[in-house]
Amino acid sequence: MANTLAQIFAQIPVTAIAPTKIPNLLINGIALDSRQVKPGNLFVALTGGSTDGHKYITSAVQQGAIAIVGTQPAADLTLDVPYLQVADARVALAWISAAFYNFPARKLTVIGVTGTDGKTTTSNLLYQILKHAGIRVGMVSTVNAVIGETEIDTGFHVTTPEAPDVQHYLAQMVAAGLTHVVLETTSHGLAQERVTACEFDIGVVTNITHEHLDYHGSYAAYRAAKARLYDHLLATVEKPQGNPRLAVLNHDDRSYDFLHDYVQTVQLSYGFDPQANVRAEGLRYDPLAMYFTAVFHDGQKVPVTSRLVGRYNVSNILAAMTAAVSGLGLTPQQAAEGVAQLGQIPGRMERISVGQDFTAIVDFAHTPNALQVTLETAREMTAGRVIAVFGSAGLRDREKRRLMAEV
Repeated sequence: MANTLAQIFAQIPVTAIAPTKIPNLLINGIALDSRQVKPGNLFVALTGGSTDGHKYITSAVQQGAIAIVGTQPAADLTLDVPYLQVADARVALAWISAAFYNFPARKLTVIGVTGTDGKTTTSNLLYQILKHAGIRVGMVSTVNAVIGETEIDTGFHVTTPEAPDVQHYLAQMVAAGLTHVVLETTSHGLAQERVTACEFDIGVVTNITHEHLDYHGSYAAYRAAKARLYDHLLATVEKPQGNPRLAVLNHDDRSYDFLHDYVQTVQLSYGFDPQANVRAEGLRYDPLAMYFTAVFHDGQKVPVTSRLVGRYNVSNILAAMTAAVSGLGLTPQQAAEGVAQLGQIPGRMERISVGQDFTAIVDFAHTPNALQVTLETAREMTAGRVIAVFGSAGLRDREKRRLMAEV
């Protein structure tokens, strides 16, 4: 791995404003929290949110940081260690992290999954499909990182890990001999450059509904943040294994027209709409599973059985199958077999059974759209009452609370 600052900056599209000559200084790690700095680390001072990392530079040096990257002019600081001023510290952090770990994403086929709802389910579906097909695949989700037989709790649950963590996970996958990775990608992760330098080959959008407007300010800005995933497809380097550069879009979602016009690479759509390239027909349920036929744009058809429930999970399944078949060359039958292998996903329409005489379900529905489809699915599952208990986390998008109550 490249581990001197001079080596790192020689390989990345980030220029230091000052000094123009980068010191050939050996670093042994990257930190963005001064409390987590270890001797020999590079500390990157980030600005945004509720704090300014530049305030903690002195603390980082006391902890053992041997160099600093930030956006403030060096003249404003008095330091005993080298300080590199850059235009955007988050972009710099992402590329420095990738170079430090020797650009692991360039040795992998990277499938990014974003959207308001369904990211985790779709990521798990894709992971299961590829694994069942014999592909050595890893996964980084908002819940965990799966590397071979090892599962690591990422500790986030609501957003994408920071760039050094993402690149470290990817490097571990390369070291473990994996060839593919499914990377769940949030709007925060895209907007905050956490997945910059991840060299995406396929980008999947599940849907874009009302969420995180406290952070993004408007639906248009939120949608634009999601669309950045498709910018990454264009920027990906050429890889020995090839570059699908495929955009997978939800034809049934309100974001479709915008994304259809926005995307500059090959694109395919999925959904119930007859115009979708990959669509579902003949959906039916029984108490144990749901069944439908997946119809592909080339006329191929395959029956699909899944223990997941709900019409919206048909969309998630179609998204995963489109990426696997049209992007990665699996057969429809291989994809359908992988779907059938997936059981319950924790916190996603998860049945809780402790001997009670009613059905209890836990779901991560935290947006108006997710709550609506969850309740619609519950309504289909019983002729009796549906009792819903939900809440809204603090320090989040407050505007959606009224909308969820209306749902």
